[in-house]
Amino acid sequence: MLCLVGSSENALAMRADTTITYTESIVDIVNPERGFYHQLNVFASHYEPLDKNTLMAYRTDQKINKALYSAATSLIYVEYVLDSFKGSPISADFLKKFNNDCATARAAGVKLIVRFCYVSKAHGGDCGDGICPPYGDAPKAVVLNHIKQLKPYLQQNVDIIACMQMGFIGIWGENYYSDYFGDASKTGNGKVLDSNWRDRTEVLKALLNALPKSRMIQVRVPQLKQRFVYGVSAGVESAALTEAEAFSETDKARIGFHNDCFLSGPTDYGTYNDYGNSASPQKDATPALKKFEMADSRYTVVGGETCDDAFSPQNDCGPTGRAQQEFAGFHYSFLNSGYNTSVNDDWVTGGCMDEIKEKMGYRFVLRTAKISNKAKKGGIVEVALNMDNIGYASPFNARPVQLILKNKADGRIVVIAFKTDIRRWFTGAVNLHQKLALPAALKAGIYEVYLNMPDAAASISTRPEYSIQLANNGLWETETGYNKLNATIQVN
Repeated sequence: MLCLVGSSENALAMRADTTITYTESIVDIVNPERGFYHQLNVFASHYEPLDKNTLMAYRTDQKINKALYSAATSLIYVEYVLDSFKGSPISADFLKKFNNDCATARAAGVKLIVRFCYVSKAHGGDCGDGICPPYGDAPKAVVLNHIKQLKPYLQQNVDIIACMQMGFIGIWGENYYSDYFGDASKTGNGKVLDSNWRDRTEVLKALLNALPKSRMIQVRVPQLKQRFVYGVSAGVESAALTEAEAFSETDKARIGFHNDCFLSGPTDYGTYNDYGNSASPQKDATPALKKFEMADSRYTVVGGETCDDAFSPQNDCGPTGRAQQEFAGFHYSFLNSGYNTSVNDDWVTGGCMDEIKEKMGYRFVLRTAKISNKAKKGGIVEVALNMDNIGYASPFNARPVQLILKNKADGRIVVIAFKTDIRRWFTGAVNLHQKLALPAALKAGIYEVYLNMPDAAASISTRPEYSIQLANNGLWETETGYNKLNATIQVN
């Protein structure tokens, strides 16, 4: 439970004259940085720019391929395949087009999950795993130079980057089948050597330095975070992020997870393997690594996709399966809407798809509010908002939380900031109790009261598409992105 007090260490004795009760909505809300995402692949060799109208359409309910469900989303996952640059710098033309794609996403009112890789297709043959080398990724020197080239574009477009995935290494950028960073498959060494871990963590460090500190990077397996933080020989029992360390913009606090085989097998296709090192073999470490990720993910960004429907009934709806349990336990914020549709369809037939849609990421339900209905300009207004976050996670990026006062006579707006960190509005009760100071120059009159949770970036902070909507009936203002509190304050 989050209880924030503005001017006292103890809970406020409210002098509120207005008490309001609100009704909960059951609609799947297209809120920023959460929910099902749409995937797009962009190839350097035949670049097809993002299209504004297509991206805008994704914000409305869209039928997903031949699946049994539809989805409306604010998130677009874009996999940029640098297939033309495996041995050379990224061209100026590509960088310009990437910058234009970011502008297109901004204009369309969506955010991007970005991953770069060099190859997105495997080829088979007579080898141990049936996916055979050469795999087609790029050497470390090329990768590091590409990250250096991308840095200014990542920095200037951070407003519409929800998060970034590590990528770069291996087929699909999943850090597994790699020609240069270790091959843990049956065809290769069957484990990851110390030198390979050092190379991988060097790439991750470069990415953390390239992306602004306000954003997180997702890694494909939790062990990579452990070995980045604690060294190449770190054990699977290594400590997870603590609440005191969370959201501190340190490297440790900025590494989250993408599981691209969620609910797809006992180890999720090796997601929870210990990949060993030069002195130790690869082995299953599912219990320890799941425990680590469950604890760590409370404070970091988590998403991914399903990949195989064979893991039934475990991947089905509860109580027979554990789909909702795993979404909640690993604090999922987003999932691929288009893959694997066989797994996702099971949630439709099992009756839990609507719940998953609604609860992925955060979902704030305002229960009651107590707001002083009279105040003096330059004085204090007391506000107590009692909410529940019924979603699987809290927001993973910072944003302001504001009390908005709108003068009923002339429509002028006054913005007063709450002292709170919305990233700490974890699943459960969120009680925002504060005394807020009114401006001394505030004009006397009657003011309507709103709650506003806009994006932190000035470039999009006034865009309703990037503001958070409460899961309540009749409160959302589509033209402003404000949530009405159905209260007024008389300012004298």
